[in-house]
Amino acid sequence: MSSLIDPKDLTHETELVWLEDIAPLDYVRQTLDRVTGRRRQPPYHRDGRLVGYAVLGATAKPSRASGTYLRRVFWLAPHDRDQQPAGLYATAAPSEAVDPRTVDARVKGYKTERSEGGPASDAMRELGISLPKA
Repeated sequence: MSSLIDPKDLTHETELVWLEDIAPLDYVRQTLDRVTGRRRQPPYHRDGRLVGYAVLGATAKPSRASGTYLRRVFWLAPHDRDQQPAGLYATAAPSEAVDPRTVDARVKGYKTERSEGGPASDAMRELGISLPKA
């Protein structure tokens, strides 16, 4: 889940590589994967598609136990809003989702009204809670 990503896990990121235009995407899923390399495109073994990934700098050290690096990847599942606008996530987003406009190298990113599928709910407004509009 994106909320469980520790900012310390992002300290060795030097850039993000987007494999497609993120402008039309309301959200992307972000997770940390264990991969064998720091720079090249990581393998992708989920349903859906890889949208982007982080590149790690030379100071990143592999795990002593596995020899792998912890890298952030951005992806979308086949049932996400970009493929099924009226589907499961029409007015919400998965727990690991973030608005892709809010992420950068070493920046975790967050949900926005756009990534959540629209304006704040009545309950949120009554409680005085608002999400960024990004």
